[in-house]
Amino acid sequence: MQVKAVALWGIYMIKRVMKKILLILIAFVAVTATISGLLMISNPDGVIFNLSLSLLDGTPFKNFKIPGIILTAVVGGINILALFFTTRQNVKGYNWALASGAVVCGWIVVQLLLIHAVNWLHFLYLGIGILIILLAYQLKGKWAV
Repeated sequence: MQVKAVALWGIYMIKRVMKKILLILIAFVAVTATISGLLMISNPDGVIFNLSLSLLDGTPFKNFKIPGIILTAVVGGINILALFFTTRQNVKGYNWALASGAVVCGWIVVQLLLIHAVNWLHFLYLGIGILIILLAYQLKGKWAV
């Protein structure tokens, strides 16, 4: 009986740590995507991020305003919603977390396909998106409360 109680406590603690990591990652993406998008909207020439408009050659965009709007509204917005719903004690909140991870990964993949340039931030955010998906899936599955 005592061994079972220790095992259950261990699972409970692992779940708590996983949820905290998930919330930190979602909050990080929500804040950075929203701020970066707003900066891109207010400075569509890309100078604030040291980006050249030539990166957008061959894309449907003339400047960084529309990508900034998409980054703010879609990536930032979904991550803000995911943060809100995941903090609730509701299993459906993990669906929002899964969506946020998928949106982050989708944003990076589309960006790589459009601009044909790679930066270390692409790998960072792609890794964060994958980690969000894996954590949310695990928490939603057998350990979701």
